[in-house]
Amino acid sequence: MNQEHMDQIDHIEDRAELNELMAVRRDKLRDLMDQGIDPFGERFERTHTAQEIVERFAELEGEDTAIAGRIMSLRTHGKATFADLMDQTGRIQLYFRIDVLGEEMYGLLQKVDIGDILGITGKIFRTRRGEISVEVHTMKFLSKSLRPLPSKWYGLKDVDLRYRQRYVDLIVNPGVRQVFETRSKIIQCIRNFLIERGFIEVETPMLNVIAGGANARPFITHHNALDMDLYLRIAPELYLKRLLVGGFERVFELGKNFRNEGISTKHNPEYTSCELYAAYADADFMMQLTEEIFAYIAQEVAGSTKIVFQGQEIDLTPPWPRVPMLEAIKQYSGVDLTGMTAEQARQAAKEKGLEVEPNASYGSVVDEFFDTFVEPKLIQPTFITEHPVDVSPLAKRKKDNPNLTDRFEPFIVTWEMANGFTELNDPIDQEQRFRQQMAQREAGDTEAHMMDEDYIRALEYGMPPAGGLGLGIDRMVMLFTDSPSIRDVLLFPHMRPRSTD
Repeated sequence: MNQEHMDQIDHIEDRAELNELMAVRRDKLRDLMDQGIDPFGERFERTHTAQEIVERFAELEGEDTAIAGRIMSLRTHGKATFADLMDQTGRIQLYFRIDVLGEEMYGLLQKVDIGDILGITGKIFRTRRGEISVEVHTMKFLSKSLRPLPSKWYGLKDVDLRYRQRYVDLIVNPGVRQVFETRSKIIQCIRNFLIERGFIEVETPMLNVIAGGANARPFITHHNALDMDLYLRIAPELYLKRLLVGGFERVFELGKNFRNEGISTKHNPEYTSCELYAAYADADFMMQLTEEIFAYIAQEVAGSTKIVFQGQEIDLTPPWPRVPMLEAIKQYSGVDLTGMTAEQARQAAKEKGLEVEPNASYGSVVDEFFDTFVEPKLIQPTFITEHPVDVSPLAKRKKDNPNLTDRFEPFIVTWEMANGFTELNDPIDQEQRFRQQMAQREAGDTEAHMMDEDYIRALEYGMPPAGGLGLGIDRMVMLFTDSPSIRDVLLFPHMRPRSTD
């Protein structure tokens, strides 16, 4: 440690917000530095993890080991001290003895605090009480913890501190880490599933000249060198379908999308999706693929296609029911919107006590009916199909009813888990749809689709018939980890700013 670092520590100690416990830890930090010990050590070569020692104890007993991790408890009994060390795989007990370490090194335990990260060498053994442990021969400071860990993190009344300070949440709640390990496994499962079926993973731009691929309000940024506004992408769809035009037949992309909309237990301004497109396929193909993906992940993560979410068993076994949207609305609301004009649909909504815009389109009213009366009833996996064309600007029309599209949304535990359809590959129809969307934007709908003339140009070169699917990864992780809030499955969810804790 140089004098500049020492001066910085002195400056920190002058801060008014430092409490007594933090001041004591900084005193220990200075004592270590005065002894020539670096409290923020260097590379440490480990030979085992905590889990390996426990699982392989029969063959490792009596062997030397080098482990590293965070000290989570300290218990001193005269000339012996027990501690629990935690690494990413779990915990292992440490046994410090003065007659093994010598007085000088054993004395350093007085400078160890719960939360410190240590490097340990020693011998693997089992205590008289039967606990697998490591008898410590040497110890090395790797990082001094200058803030005490909360003793009852879950007991805090201000529970959103767990999300704001996720690093502490991960330290003191191992179950939280398991959620994110499961998240990583789910994403890997999706990749494996698609690659095994001939899909190629690609990357498309995050900064878009046009916010396309979905009906959503975008984030706007500015490129200084080009002096132009750009949009954070709301969906990669139009770029991925350009690749179908170019000759790629099966593509997918896993990545972030950004939507400047509300925050809730199911929504975050940035979220992870997997979008995939297959040439010569359709919505039926994609529905079958959706069932198979969920069933595959369930088997890999839970060992069964039947899982439990918030105390209720959910059966993901294919096939799932397929229900046209208008039929579902009729079933749960008693109103048959089939064949109505937009004006008639708005009147029906008024009679059912629904609030819709005075100039709401037919599809918007259908969506409002569905959200109110149907969505809360969809617990078991169900495909809702045949969405109105005016709220599905990129989906192909149904042959037997041009006012509806060959589109589907799977719902599980009342949540929309994905969106898919037979892709519209007719450039003339697509341009007309974009123009209708632009009219809605001019009328004040900030989520309506923008005109993308280059995408129309691409379609004019010819895009094969295709099916597409967009999977919401965050909600999928919520389902498979029994997490009721999206904040539970995002390492660093967006939160309203507050003063520094």
